[in-house]
Amino acid sequence: MSARDSVTLPPAFHVVPGTVVTTLLESDPNAVFDAVATGYRLHCEGSSINPDSYFLRFADKPRDRIIALPAYLGGDIDLAGIKWISSFPGNRTAGLDRASAILVLNDYATGYPVACLEGAAISATRTACLAAQAAEALGSARSGTLALIGTGRIARATLAWLLHRKWSFESVRLFDLDVEAAARCAEWIRGTLGCPVHIAGDATTAMAPSTLVVLATTAGEPHLDDARAFAANPTVLHLSLRDISTARILESQNIVDDVHHSLKAHTSLHRAELEVGTHAFVAGTLQDIIAGRIAPDPTRPRLFSPFGLGILDIALGAMIWRRAVERGLAIEIPGFFVPAAFD
Repeated sequence: MSARDSVTLPPAFHVVPGTVVTTLLESDPNAVFDAVATGYRLHCEGSSINPDSYFLRFADKPRDRIIALPAYLGGDIDLAGIKWISSFPGNRTAGLDRASAILVLNDYATGYPVACLEGAAISATRTACLAAQAAEALGSARSGTLALIGTGRIARATLAWLLHRKWSFESVRLFDLDVEAAARCAEWIRGTLGCPVHIAGDATTAMAPSTLVVLATTAGEPHLDDARAFAANPTVLHLSLRDISTARILESQNIVDDVHHSLKAHTSLHRAELEVGTHAFVAGTLQDIIAGRIAPDPTRPRLFSPFGLGILDIALGAMIWRRAVERGLAIEIPGFFVPAAFD
C-alpha cells in the first residue's frame, strides 16, 4: 500500500443555508434558548477562548463595517469557529437587510472546517436570547410598558423572544429615524400583541414611561442624555452599545456579558471609562446577576450592554449544524478538502 492510499480523509464539510437555519431555529425555541444559555455559562466557567473581535472599516464609508469574531467553546460543544458579519446600514434603503453573515465551524481535533452556516439569523437569535435572559434577571416582573428604539431585525427578534418567555406588555412605544420602518413595526406589534402601540417623535418620549427599553439602533455616537428618558428606572437592553451618554451611564447599574469585551471599540461604556479613568461603574456580568453575586438595583436604571461574544454563535451554530446533519438537511460538499498527495 502506498502512502497515498493510507492518507486519512478530512472530516465531511457541510453547508447549512438560511432556509434550513431559520426552520431549525423556529422548530424548537426552548432548545435554542438553552443552547445560548449553556454557551454563556461555559464561557463564564472558563471553558472558552474568546479573543477580541476584528473590525474591517472603510475610510469612505464610515458607517459600514465587517467584523470577524473568532472563538472556541469547550464542554460538549468542543468546536472552534468564526463569524464574519457585515453591517451596512444603507442596505435598508435598497430593501436589503443591514446585516449579513456566515458562520464557519472548525473541528477541534483536526482544525478542519466542518460547516458553513448562514450566520445572520443565528447572530440575531443569540443576541435576542441573551437579551431576554438579561431582562428576566434584571427585571422584577415580566410585564409593564415597552419602548423599542430602533425597529429592525434585532428589536423584533428580542420582542419575539420576550413573548416566548411569557412577557406581556400593556403598551409599546416606538422610535426610529426611519419613519416607515417604525410604522411597519407598529403594525406587526399590533397584530402580534393586540396592545396599544404609539410611534413617538423622539427617543426620550418613547422611553420616558417605560419599564423595559430595547435599544437596537445603528448609532455610532451617544444620543441619549436626557435624564427624563431614564426617570422610571427601567431595565435597558443596550444592544446597540453606543446610544447612552457618559452621564447616564454613570448614574446607572451597568451589567455586561463580559467586562473585558465591553470596554472597547468606543462603546458607551468604553467612552465612559476613557472619560473618568476607571471602569468601577461596571457592576459586573449577567452571570454575576444569575448566580446571585450581584442583586439588581431597582432604585437606578439597570443597563445591560452585551458586546456580543463569538462563543454564543458557536454554541447556537453547533446545535443547528448537528441537527441539520442528523435530519438530512445539511448539504455535504464532497471533495471540498483534498488530502495532500504523498509519494
